[in-house]
Amino acid sequence: MRLRTLLDTEALGLRLLGGEDELDRTVRGVMTTDLRDPSRYLSGGELVLTGLAWLRGSEDCEPFVRRLAAAGVAALAAGEAEVGGVPQELVAACARHRLPLFAVHERVAFATITEHVVRQVSTERAGDLAAVVDRHRRLMSAGPAGGGPDAVLDLLVTDLDLRAWVLSSTGRRIAGSAPQLPDQIRAEVAGEHLAASRTGRPAPHRVQVAGRVFSVFPIRGAETDPRATVLSDWMLAVEADAGDWPGERLDLLHGVTQLIAVERDRQDAAGAVRRRLAHEVLELVQTGAPPAEVAARLRVAAPVLLPGAGAAPHWQVVVARVDWEGGELPGGPVAQALLEEILVDPASSGTDPADRIAVAHSDEEAMALLPLPAAGPEEPEPVGLRADGLLRTVAAPLARGLDGDGRLTIGVSASVHSAEGLRGALEEARHARRVAAARPGRVCVAGHEELASHVLLLPFVPDDVRRAFTARLLDPLRAYDRRHRAELIPTLEAFLECDGSWTRCAARLHLHVNTLRYRIGRIEQLTSRDLSRLEDKVDFFLALRMS
Repeated sequence: MRLRTLLDTEALGLRLLGGEDELDRTVRGVMTTDLRDPSRYLSGGELVLTGLAWLRGSEDCEPFVRRLAAAGVAALAAGEAEVGGVPQELVAACARHRLPLFAVHERVAFATITEHVVRQVSTERAGDLAAVVDRHRRLMSAGPAGGGPDAVLDLLVTDLDLRAWVLSSTGRRIAGSAPQLPDQIRAEVAGEHLAASRTGRPAPHRVQVAGRVFSVFPIRGAETDPRATVLSDWMLAVEADAGDWPGERLDLLHGVTQLIAVERDRQDAAGAVRRRLAHEVLELVQTGAPPAEVAARLRVAAPVLLPGAGAAPHWQVVVARVDWEGGELPGGPVAQALLEEILVDPASSGTDPADRIAVAHSDEEAMALLPLPAAGPEEPEPVGLRADGLLRTVAAPLARGLDGDGRLTIGVSASVHSAEGLRGALEEARHARRVAAARPGRVCVAGHEELASHVLLLPFVPDDVRRAFTARLLDPLRAYDRRHRAELIPTLEAFLECDGSWTRCAARLHLHVNTLRYRIGRIEQLTSRDLSRLEDKVDFFLALRMS
């Protein structure tokens, strides 16, 4: 029962003296004492009743309250019959230790309060045990064969008034209560859960986001190494603080996660055909099989990967790799699970949104064969997957899960419309992934469009060469800016971005053209370069990009 319920029971004659913000605490028992130190007889959650006989001076209030708070009692109720009122020193001590304090009217016996609390707590415990047995039975009948995770979560709402959601490792909604959780909250809940799991904190994990408190339970596979599962496991996010839940309720929620784990296993089994087809196609491509053989295998795969499509689809290849520090854990299986999650349409939900994605893996990398609906005779080529939007909503939570000893890098190919192009698409995706791997950060992606740009070359320039090149060109300008606050570096960047146009650059920087000419002249003087020459412009451009 809650403290608020006690306060609202007029027959008990309780008056609140402090701790209004703590009235949702749970009362698990009651104890009457006038001992100066009753802590050895307390187990936590009690309503402590005292006649204040222990109080011999104001200095006794602080140690008494401190001992109660350390023992985890729910509240203190002080009788007014003997002392004629509760001392202000006791009120102040309870406020310091955030311990709710009640005054008991002299006409109310402690025995009345004790009997009421014991009766209520006993009734609730008996009801909880009966309800747990019944709910376990109903949850088992509402498992995957009876409606999937949504049916189970509906029972949590109707029976326990608990709103809950099943989320993927990136925060994607798989099942759950209405109204929907906003994208940002889901991503933050997932990120906090992944970070807690990586540190080995015991579940459920308490997460507070945007003023809302969630308790997050992992829905875990059979793997023993958490790094192999934490990035791909689902999670059950319950909008409640499970810190003060009784054991029966925690057991019930753990049972719910086991039921949902069965649904996860069913989904994994359903994807086995898609994975096998992808492995067969990509194995033929990697070994240099004749295009006719690859095309025949694609014709078999297309109806499974893109059901209902009449014309032959276009294809893209996506390659991902997870690298662990130490290298003792194969990254291929983890990368496969992450690709299957990342390539799901962010707008989709439910347990089978990835039924058109086929991912295979080796020990080191995962490769996805992504079909694109064929364009009509008067339609342009299909746009396909773009690398710049691939990680928009998933990078933050995955980075939390990888933090410490892992990196995820992804490469995306251009679309191809025939078996002849798949070998090139695979190599293109691998090359793009190497570009991503050369960038800083735990989660990085690169696309085929970057392979025809200077962006392809810069990451592979050795660090000592980069430092020497940029220092030779930019260090004199940086030193001059520090001494004179002349803003030569920002001026150089703007001048190059304006393609060397004096009028456009001056307007952009809100300068007179003569001031701009003076600054450019100073840049040329300090570096012995000529910004009217294409070669010198290119050198400055590359130096700024590598700095």
